[in-house]
Amino acid sequence: MSLRQRFGLVLVAFALLLVFGGGFWGLRVTSQALEEELDDKLLWMAGATAAASLPGQDFVFLRPGDERDALWQLLQLRLQSFLPFVEEAYVFHRDGFALVSTLPASELPIGTPLGFLFAFPGALEQAWEVGQATTEVFQGEDGTLYKYAFRRLDESPAMLGILVKADFLDPLLNFRNSILLVSVLAALLASALAYLLASGVARPLERLSIAALRIQRGRWDQPVSEERGREVGRLSRAMERMRRGIIQRDEQLRLMLAQVAHEIRNPLGGLELFASAAMDADDPSERRRLLGRIRKEVHSLNDIIESFLSFARPLEPELQVHDVRQPLQEASDLLRAELNANGGHLVVRLPEDPLLVRADPDHVKRVALNLLRNGVQAGKDVWLSAASHHGEVRFTVLDNGHGVPEAERERIFEPFVTDKEQGAGLGLAIVHRLVEVNGGRITLEDASMADTPEEGEGTGALFRVYLQGVEDWVT
Repeated sequence: MSLRQRFGLVLVAFALLLVFGGGFWGLRVTSQALEEELDDKLLWMAGATAAASLPGQDFVFLRPGDERDALWQLLQLRLQSFLPFVEEAYVFHRDGFALVSTLPASELPIGTPLGFLFAFPGALEQAWEVGQATTEVFQGEDGTLYKYAFRRLDESPAMLGILVKADFLDPLLNFRNSILLVSVLAALLASALAYLLASGVARPLERLSIAALRIQRGRWDQPVSEERGREVGRLSRAMERMRRGIIQRDEQLRLMLAQVAHEIRNPLGGLELFASAAMDADDPSERRRLLGRIRKEVHSLNDIIESFLSFARPLEPELQVHDVRQPLQEASDLLRAELNANGGHLVVRLPEDPLLVRADPDHVKRVALNLLRNGVQAGKDVWLSAASHHGEVRFTVLDNGHGVPEAERERIFEPFVTDKEQGAGLGLAIVHRLVEVNGGRITLEDASMADTPEEGEGTGALFRVYLQGVEDWVT
């Protein structure tokens, strides 16, 4: 079922429930109230008639043939005096035969069985027991609605029955027809409204669906148009961000493939050159030297591949509370020998008290090692320090190189952005990802922004890594 059909079904059902159901409920309540009011008036009329003009004892001695008797004629006149207010009136015996009525004696003589009484056994039984009762509304042979009221005459076996039109229901019948008409109109209006509302939602969704298929098929050049409305508009903006993200990822993938080809081509060229030279060399020492160069190029290839794999593989940190000084010290120990061999110095200033963080220790070590190596490549001297900072733990890596130009600082953590002749430009991009997946952040500032003596006296780039302190962690 389509969205338009569902909208139509719901709105039409609601309109019918509201108009049709509510109208007929009101009609039923009104009908019951009017019928109860009519019952009260009928019983009052029957009671007043019986008490004022029809004493029960007058009917006890009536027998067939007494229609010419003055008493019978007097009683008939009394009944006929109520004809302006009732349709018919009867006085009948408990056994169900007529005694006096508003009809002529020739039509309904004394002793004639009243067959219609058998249609109302419940009302008659109630009237004989409690003295009065009314029947349900019924339809006569002429199609008109009628109602009987019964009143027992004193304690005699005679009962007064009066017949009146239940024409109070005529306006209610007209009202019922009006409800049916209004219900049909409401259903039509609800259908039209549902179509408009569904179109207002379905059409933007159809356009977004087409845009999603277009993106899935690789046609990313056309932007996703922003739709109206809060929810649909938010969805369209999210799809546009998704499109841009896919384009960015695709560009990064293309750039990475190009960078991989470029980075691998150089070592491969060296390998081919040194391998050819080694094959032609007769001097064992020269051949050994060339094989050493080949081994160095293989190591270079392995480092390049490892960098790309580190950037491409998903990062799933094993977060745990630990003293950040330990991975920082391990990273500095790994780099110290390499730095001293180049004539540089590594200055490590870590506090005596533990610095507890919630992070992956291996990731912290990799971050620190990459930043230290980056500092070694930029200058000879590197400073590493750490301290608590406003509920976080901050460690800093500073070098005495030339620093990073202002124009390149905003893109320094993007992949394949580098100012070095060698390298894939993935080191700082990997560092940025490692810090983020551990719930931290990293900044690059100028060395002149150093605010503590522990950060050293460098003149180059100042990297600050902020990690979540243990006091902010809730188990």
